Amino acid sequence: MTTLPASDHSLLVRFGDEISPEIHRQVRDFVRAFRASWVRNVHPAYATVLISFDPLRATHAEVEAAARAVAGAAPEAASRLVEIPVQYGGEFGPDLVDVAAINGLTPEHVIEIHTSVEYLVYFLGFSPGFPYLGGMPEQIAAPRLPAPRKQVPAGSIAIGGKQAGIYPVTSPGGWRIIGRTDLELFRADRDPAALLEMGDRVRFVRRGA
Repeated sequence: MTTLPASDHSLLVRFGDEISPEIHRQVRDFVRAFRASWVRNVHPAYATVLISFDPLRATHAEVEAAARAVAGAAPEAASRLVEIPVQYGGEFGPDLVDVAAINGLTPEHVIEIHTSVEYLVYFLGFSPGFPYLGGMPEQIAAPRLPAPRKQVPAGSIAIGGKQAGIYPVTSPGGWRIIGRTDLELFRADRDPAALLEMGDRVRFVRRGA
């Protein structure tokens, strides 16, 4: 673990330099265990955690010491499996045919591959409840759209490069859409508001023909 002051009120904690389940586990366990009264926010990413703190109540050295203590003692947290029902193609997945063509596959083969594995929620970002999912087979990787759509429907199942994701709310977006789920991934009046959380495992299940 290494640390680096990111501003006068933040410290960047780095657990590695790659995207991997093992580094993710360290990030996840750290975020779940790190607590202090002077912490304003904790922002996880693939291999780092940005700690925002009150500079009137703690110094960078004190934050670093607290982070190192937690990193060495955080218990491993259990993960849960969440199944996401998906309708693929057509109006629900306007980019399915293109994803297939990019990879020299049929749309049916893309669906078979997409539903064949478990994905790992590395962290939430971009918009409230948006899961960045690792573990997608490279056979169906596809570049982002040349120009983002102005509006992507909530529940859209997406591929962006080698990553998979789900748009929790209607928003602009440049990832390729291959299907849609009717599950509500984010509801402000729900506790917790996001359906998925960091460390969850996800499996997509085909719905309909």
